Amino acid sequence: MSVRLYKTKSITPSQVETTCWIVDANGQVVGRLASQIAVLLRGKHKPYYTPHINCGDKVIVINAEKVVFTGDKMENKAYLSYTGYPSGKRVTTPKKLLEKKPTEILRKAVKGMLPKNRLGAELLRNVLIYAGMEHPHQAQKPLPMPLKYS
Repeated sequence: MSVRLYKTKSITPSQVETTCWIVDANGQVVGRLASQIAVLLRGKHKPYYTPHINCGDKVIVINAEKVVFTGDKMENKAYLSYTGYPSGKRVTTPKKLLEKKPTEILRKAVKGMLPKNRLGAELLRNVLIYAGMEHPHQAQKPLPMPLKYS
């Protein structure tokens, strides 16, 4: 009886082919949209996905100020930050954060779904989030991202 052994294909960074995607966040739920963006950034949709290599694509997000939350998370969810000083804890809600920095909500959600290491930091640089409809990346000819949840 002969046994066939197949080797797992592992690619190098020079073999990665990247694509540029554009996502319209108008009316999209934050968590569901962030998980789809994280899959594209990670490269898990590609047949040659390699966990320790940046084999993902670049993602441009427009209309980030128009994302929505399910339930009553807009008033009750809390984003925590620390200044580094004693009693320097700062708490803000998504409603306040949307008024002050509308792109920060989606950036935090995507960051939470990426690895917590140098690779995650590198992947986060591949997402470009804009509050409005305009973006300066027309030359990259971004493809519209097919959304699974609408």
